[in-house]
Amino acid sequence: MRGLVVTAGAAVVGLLLTGCTDSGDQPAQQSAPPATTTVTVPTAPPTAAAAVLGPTGPSTAKPCQGTAIPVGTDPQPVIDAAPPATTFCFAKGVHRLTRAIQPRSGDTLAGGPGAVLSGAVRLTGWKRSGGAWVVRGALPAAYPLKGQCEDNKTKPCQLGEQVYVNGKHLTRVMSLSQLKPGTFFGDYQANALYLDDNPTGQLVEMSKTQTAIDKTADNVTVTGLTVEHFASRPQAGAVQAGRGWTVTANEVRWNHAVGIMVIEGDDAEVSRNTVADNGQLGIGQYKSAGVRITANLVTRNNTDGFWIADWESGGIKSTRSSGEVSGNDIIANRGIGMWSDIAEYDRRITGNRIRDNAADGIRYEISYQALIDQNVVEHNGFGTGRGSGGSLWDGGGINVNTSSGVQVRGNLVKDNRNALSIQSRTRGEGPRGTYVLRDVLVEGNQFVMTDATSTLGVVENKGSPTQPGAITFRRNSYTVSGSPADRFSYRGKTMSWSEWQQSGFDKDSVNS
Repeated sequence: MRGLVVTAGAAVVGLLLTGCTDSGDQPAQQSAPPATTTVTVPTAPPTAAAAVLGPTGPSTAKPCQGTAIPVGTDPQPVIDAAPPATTFCFAKGVHRLTRAIQPRSGDTLAGGPGAVLSGAVRLTGWKRSGGAWVVRGALPAAYPLKGQCEDNKTKPCQLGEQVYVNGKHLTRVMSLSQLKPGTFFGDYQANALYLDDNPTGQLVEMSKTQTAIDKTADNVTVTGLTVEHFASRPQAGAVQAGRGWTVTANEVRWNHAVGIMVIEGDDAEVSRNTVADNGQLGIGQYKSAGVRITANLVTRNNTDGFWIADWESGGIKSTRSSGEVSGNDIIANRGIGMWSDIAEYDRRITGNRIRDNAADGIRYEISYQALIDQNVVEHNGFGTGRGSGGSLWDGGGINVNTSSGVQVRGNLVKDNRNALSIQSRTRGEGPRGTYVLRDVLVEGNQFVMTDATSTLGVVENKGSPTQPGAITFRRNSYTVSGSPADRFSYRGKTMSWSEWQQSGFDKDSVNS
């Protein structure tokens, strides 16, 4: 999370924790030693650089054959009347849900292009009110709020109801005086919703139902559906997947918080989905072992102003979990591309294309045993806002933060705000022992730093000095251009390439 520093290259004088803590109660165990596979200095980018994801979303789903659910029908009674392990086919059109669907064990919820599950209600009865338009009685009663917003004063991201005019997402403002075209204001105390734009003759909708599909049973399949406009609460998903679920070939878009959330969902698979424009996060994973998140397009998430630098906004975030994140396009999210945080273990982040995300491309934080391998990590970290800057404490294309047993191998890390940030902080105890920077191997990567301000290296706070031998750099390729020449950092000192090698790093690597 955020570190408090004096100036670049100066000693760290403190540490501010912002939400990532762990008091685990499991016995400690040793991290597995790094693999001994021989790697040479790379001369070509990884396969992922030339790979094309291909189609994702409902167009890639298989045709549905099963029990039909027509538009306008409450799906739950149809589901309840059928035996478990039934396939249900949602007809083409907009299915407006007023409550979450609760599948049974083995059920399949399927559709095809044009089958839409919507959590929105249509708003009618608008009246002129001064210079604005108002409708009354549509908002819910007040409810507990949570979540950290980029705007930490008025906190607009905490409220779940969003407004769409002809499908276009409006921006929430927090007072009537701020209202302007393209925005809305919800006065929850007076139960009044205001627009500046004239709603006459327009389709105006407000997201209201919180969840589309809930994890009420194991081994459920969700496929071929578009899931949109749900008022999901921060850290909760429009689709909440459980143990053994398969969520494939869907489009999950424009929901307030998380698009797809795997919760205590061991062995779930999330694949071939388009997960775009959700308010907080594209895909989340919590307390779920062996999950496979593969071949998804995860793009443009955090549309509702959650804290970009440090509160699980952006592409994918996983906590206290394990599994594989591979072959995904994680692009242009307003936050971190792929974030493993708090007691992750046996994590494999391989073959992804992670580009143009506002914060780190990949962050591996207070966790254990990871392989970050064969990814393309390009042009990340240029869009951070509150509480962020350009130092290695603020991250990089790849950020390894107080974790052990991490291998960073065979990646192309190109033109990020910083290339690689390895951080040693005081972070307390976890379920597999103290969170500590140890057994980190950086091998066979291509680092390209053409921006004159981009750096690479190790930073540490005063209470957690980097131990000798904790980090190994070997057989990497560097392309460093621009000035100044001192683009590496270790123990509070910026270094030239020769000084970096004299410190024991990258003695068999090349720099051009």
